[in-house]
Amino acid sequence: MNRDNDKGKVLLQRSLIMACGMALLLLGIVFRLYYLQVFQADQFKMLADENRISTRLIIPQRGIIYDRNGEILATNEQNFQVMIVAEQTANVQDTLDALKKIMPLSPDEEKRVKRDLKRNRSFVPVKIMDNLTWEEVAKVQLNIEDLPGIYIEEGLNRYYPYGEKMAQVLGYVAAVSDSDEKDDPLLEVPGFKIGKSGIEKFLEKRLRGKSGILKMEVNAYGRVMKEIERNEGQAGENITLTLDARLQEKAYDAFGEQSGAAILLDVHSGEILAFVSTPAFDPNAFARGLTHKEWNALQSNEKTPLVNKAIQGHYSPGSVFKPLVALAGLESKAIKPDTKIFCGGKMALGNHLFHCWKHWGHGSLNVVEALMHSCDIFFYETAMRVGIDKIANMARRFGLGKKINIGLENELSGLVPDREWKLKTKGEPWQQGETLIVGIGQGSLLVTPLQLATMTARLVNGAFEVVPTFFPVSDKRLLKIKKIKVSDSYLDLVKQGMFEVVNYQHGTAWRSRFDYNGMKMAGKTGSVQVRRITLQERQQGIVKQEDLPWKYRDHAIFIGYAPADNPKYAVAVLVEHGGGGSTAAAPIASQILKNALILDPVVYRTH
Repeated sequence: MNRDNDKGKVLLQRSLIMACGMALLLLGIVFRLYYLQVFQADQFKMLADENRISTRLIIPQRGIIYDRNGEILATNEQNFQVMIVAEQTANVQDTLDALKKIMPLSPDEEKRVKRDLKRNRSFVPVKIMDNLTWEEVAKVQLNIEDLPGIYIEEGLNRYYPYGEKMAQVLGYVAAVSDSDEKDDPLLEVPGFKIGKSGIEKFLEKRLRGKSGILKMEVNAYGRVMKEIERNEGQAGENITLTLDARLQEKAYDAFGEQSGAAILLDVHSGEILAFVSTPAFDPNAFARGLTHKEWNALQSNEKTPLVNKAIQGHYSPGSVFKPLVALAGLESKAIKPDTKIFCGGKMALGNHLFHCWKHWGHGSLNVVEALMHSCDIFFYETAMRVGIDKIANMARRFGLGKKINIGLENELSGLVPDREWKLKTKGEPWQQGETLIVGIGQGSLLVTPLQLATMTARLVNGAFEVVPTFFPVSDKRLLKIKKIKVSDSYLDLVKQGMFEVVNYQHGTAWRSRFDYNGMKMAGKTGSVQVRRITLQERQQGIVKQEDLPWKYRDHAIFIGYAPADNPKYAVAVLVEHGGGGSTAAAPIASQILKNALILDPVVYRTH
């Protein structure tokens, strides 16, 4: 009997223990549920929302670029894209295979999509293809049920109405690369395009704008049920440049098939109205994505369309440098306005002969006549009297030997040599023969076409230090432009010589003259050798430019301005391997300046 009572007590104790344990367990569950529902409600609501709500960045509209007259130079066009979000599909490969049944997807494109998906978070949309036609959009939309994670996005493509004619100024946009700095969430969006060169790169942050946010409710399959919130962000800033699209187009066309550069400036403000480097490339092709064939064609072209010759081309200036040598000679009193120097076709320095381009010589010439005829002997002699350091000083004052910094990448600084430069770079003393060579714009002297345009503007605007720019110059800024210390009477002599180059019958650019309602141009021709002429060739007869292979022909250069009696515009034209400044460069410059006068009603009214 006692044994039965003991067993009953044990069972009761165990039952009580189990009951207490169950009560504690139930209490723990109740407390946990209370904790989850009350204390962690916001967290779980957020997690639920993340599954229910899809958030995407809205790419802002890129700023539009205009010319000085309001003509659109770079804008945006409607672009339909097929996008995929990895987290909204159970199997990316199955989705891509289903899409390939509707529209072609090359192995390279598929590989690129998978690479972009791996590089980005699963919720980030990745572009599969863009520039879809309406028919392609309709096919995708009709089959959207079988394409989990796929959707059509309406975006914008950059479009350049003037194509290659504005390419070296505007540049182009292309997809963000691994080497680009990721300082904006937008740059993490696969396929997002940024400025890669030109004004597009220089003003990237202003043109880009700020991204917006789109929140959408999606179901378990990732299908969009409704739009919850939309913030459009901020469009990029619209930009107005000083370029005149009409002049730019005419200047580019004036080159035809030739390779070279041309810059047209307002001589008082430095505003750039035309900026040409030809041949160029189609920026629209870069914006959509170049094919391997297109890229190889650009790289293999001997006329280097990818090089901006206006600022990245290093050339000897040739005879267009002579006006600065004349100024240096006059300022240093090495020559006077009436100084005559005899040209017999050659001169000796030690045991070396220096030749004039006119092998029988020009006779006795003063500085104005020497500029008109472009006599080499006159400037050999003048340079020898002046010395390299004073010539170099004059060149630098007029904008040579340093970058202009107009905002385009990879601009070269040029080179103005002197005694210090040679000793520092080569460890050798300067030789007098080198001074003679620099005196006619060759030797170690190197310039860019933009620097030549700057030099020309300063020569004819009263020696004011204008700086070329693509952006409008205010009247307040104009008043702050400094004057170069040089005699106005010496400048007038140089301008008279440049006037006679074009408007006197024996001037080297006589055939390119024009008279538009009484307005004429003035200028200076130049030809730059790219090969050495041997003594044997001089004795047997120098080979004509047209008989030489293209790459061995002289570069042709012309600097000019108009109207000659009241300068408003300055131009520099370089034609690579064009043969002669008078035959290749001067006619192009003449067209550019005349068109500037025709299209400028203010000049016409006030002349």
